[in-house]
Amino acid sequence: MIDVGEPAPTFTLPDQDGKEVALDDLKGSPVVLYFYPKDDTPGCTTQACGIRDEWAEFEAAGAAVFGISPDDVDSHARFAAKYDLPHRLLADPERQMIDAYGAWGTKKMYGKQFEGVIRSTVLVDREGNVAAVWPKVKPKEHADQVLAAIADLH
Repeated sequence: MIDVGEPAPTFTLPDQDGKEVALDDLKGSPVVLYFYPKDDTPGCTTQACGIRDEWAEFEAAGAAVFGISPDDVDSHARFAAKYDLPHRLLADPERQMIDAYGAWGTKKMYGKQFEGVIRSTVLVDREGNVAAVWPKVKPKEHADQVLAAIADLH
């Protein structure tokens, strides 16, 4: 994973509507980047809906929130519509951003090892530096942990 205090790697990726999002355009606001394995799977849905359910607090904190996975724009559009997600989902099928943030690696499930997206989150401060990193996220606790860290930025 990426280290706290270092500049966040820049990126430009399309969201679920095909609109480009660039980190450089977000300076001045805290930015939450959460990496997840796959749209519309149980853990990923729990995580995304947890943010949706706390959306008023994220808005009040002035935070920009983005979910990132290797799924394509169309998959993200279906996922966002199905669960009425208020935040944007970024498509990274080439894994450029996922790799830059250290969110790809060896995982274990049912005794087998494989490569995939590591469910993790990075909080970027208003100046574009990494303020907090959660290298292993529990979907149900995710939103509250991130909101507490955003509050500490003020």
